[in-house]
Amino acid sequence: MPFPLPQGSQVFLGAQARALAAAGAEVTLLCYGRGAATPAVGPEGAEPGEGDAARGAAMPRPPPTLLRAPRLLSPVPLRSGPSLGKPLADAALLATWLRARARRRYDVVLAHHAEAAVVACASRWLARVPVVYVAHTLLEAELAAFAPAPLARVCDRLGAAFDRGLVRAADAVIALSRAAAERLAPAARGPLEWIPPGLDPAPPPRALAVRAACARHGLVPGQFALYSGNLDAYQELPLLAAAAAAAPELAVVVATHESRRSPPAPLRVARAADAAEARALLFGAGAAVLPRRRTGGLPIKLLNAMEAARAIVAHGDVAEGLTHGESAWLLSPGAGAAEWAAALRAVLGDPALSTRLGVGARRVLDTRHAWPALAARTLALCASVVRATGRAGA
Repeated sequence: MPFPLPQGSQVFLGAQARALAAAGAEVTLLCYGRGAATPAVGPEGAEPGEGDAARGAAMPRPPPTLLRAPRLLSPVPLRSGPSLGKPLADAALLATWLRARARRRYDVVLAHHAEAAVVACASRWLARVPVVYVAHTLLEAELAAFAPAPLARVCDRLGAAFDRGLVRAADAVIALSRAAAERLAPAARGPLEWIPPGLDPAPPPRALAVRAACARHGLVPGQFALYSGNLDAYQELPLLAAAAAAAPELAVVVATHESRRSPPAPLRVARAADAAEARALLFGAGAAVLPRRRTGGLPIKLLNAMEAARAIVAHGDVAEGLTHGESAWLLSPGAGAAEWAAALRAVLGDPALSTRLGVGARRVLDTRHAWPALAARTLALCASVVRATGRAGA
């Protein structure tokens, strides 16, 4: 996968690698040759993850090793969804994997997302290493977001076929949400487990940094709703824009690292200078919003909002584990702009409610998303697959 890239899938990938290493596994992280930044270099490659120093994260020993496919064969630009450059990049990823496998022994491949699962399963007869597919999303629900509207139904069927094929090909599957686990289970030929992403909380940004980030974008701390992330169609920002139009007295802001695209009006855009500023804006928000309706994964931005103890406004089907009125303000999948505007008014207009929901969200993070327990479950699944296939270190 493209790594490091400041998007949820890649953030989760790096965090999981660190958590597995901290749990005692020897981890090699294989990815495309390009990334949004160059991390520190370790003995055989780069240590994991952009932002560790800024977040104060303790590095496991030994840290994960980062292997990159050839840079010239990696897709440009790096973004979510299909692109013409990805088949060549995936072929380069396959060749890099087979070279790495020839040099050392691996017990199992954790294949993140569809591209990695295709590479790992296609090479299994050569590499002779069992494959655990980490299903970040349901392609049945998401693929159509990257295609013209007239092709939506075709993409839905194609995505569902890909989902079934990947699950059948893998030796085991990790689903990040219950909805995905239930949808994929009938096609699985091996074990399938629901293991949500984790997040190890870091110290909050200093109050001065939060005020400075808000001031840079003309925002008053605690008095704006924030969406933070990419601008792809599956995030359904037009719904949030319609809610903002229905509540013009509210500041509804999109913080993004993207420089070439803008969110729909009347949403305000805050182009974050770096991950630290984006995090400071989140800690300064009165509410964290996630308008997407498509189920299948668990958005990492939800965990970020939980860490910051922000009041979350989202669709209930997407925000798994949160409870309306206790840890979030949840809307039905069919909620439109009027319902969203009412929710934003309720949360931003009641600081006590906002605080209570934020505290409840942080409690859910601490109880459901701690990495040590999730890493232990992941390693136990990998060990069971190795035993079942008899390919440990083959």
